[in-house]
Amino acid sequence: MRCLIIEDEPLAQERIKQYIARLPFLEMVGSFDNAIDALLFLREHHIDLLFLDINLGEMSGIQLLEVIKPNCPVIITTAYQEYALKGFELNVTDYLMKPFTFERFYQAVEKARAGTQMVVTQEKAFIFVKTEHRLEKVMLDDIQYIEGMRDYRRVHLSDKSIMTLQTFTEFEKILPPQKICRIHKSYMVSISKITSIEKDRVLIAGKRLPISETYKKSFLDIIGAK
Repeated sequence: MRCLIIEDEPLAQERIKQYIARLPFLEMVGSFDNAIDALLFLREHHIDLLFLDINLGEMSGIQLLEVIKPNCPVIITTAYQEYALKGFELNVTDYLMKPFTFERFYQAVEKARAGTQMVVTQEKAFIFVKTEHRLEKVMLDDIQYIEGMRDYRRVHLSDKSIMTLQTFTEFEKILPPQKICRIHKSYMVSISKITSIEKDRVLIAGKRLPISETYKKSFLDIIGAK
């Protein structure tokens, strides 16, 4: 899980970093001591778990939550009990009172992991794709394939295509692999839209797309072929 820390107390920030380092399934991707810089980071990067302090100066942690409405678990870390109710109104996963032990930290992380796994197993119907200066809603059933074009990805839909700077890694995190999976460094395909598979090619929407050795086994496992 890709973790972000927003904490203005150096000692508290360092403690959370040390706790994250003790858990192999967590990866720290950034830490900030103010909400403004964190907000800019969150607009450009995907994270799986947010550790958030309340008192951050110009913009509080609560205000940040109201602005970004994160789609990942949030664990509040604070010395102030009075913000607990507001935090839970904003659907935070847990509320850690400073100073907290590693055991209490681990308990909160496990709660976040359980919630994430539950969301992942639910059937998705759509995603939002960043294109130009907007987020465009895309129904999964409309996706035929996603094509890599240098710095861009082209999402081929039933009736049009969308250009985006979102990476394949970002798409793999939000798309259910049983529906749309990687077959090549430059392609992801919708399983239901495949017309046929011949040798190391799939035919989809009238196009023959390559299957690379890197992704061949996982692709064949998904479609139930050997």
